[in-house]
Amino acid sequence: MADENDKSERQDSKQARASRDDRLKSALRENLKRRKVQARERAASGDPSQNEDGSLDEGTADKTGG
Repeated sequence: MADENDKSERQDSKQARASRDDRLKSALRENLKRRKVQARERAASGDPSQNEDGSLDEGTADKTGG
């Protein structure tokens, strides 16, 4: 009986893990799509307030280093 319970628990664990993996894959896919759309919108708008890496440009070109 203990062997049957162990097998059942392992199957439940595998199913739960597979379900979780599927949900994570789906969430990652949606996140990637959303980020691609955001990047396209930024590129199309030509917003000078952000650098390519997404950081804000604080107008350091006018300042002298010192």
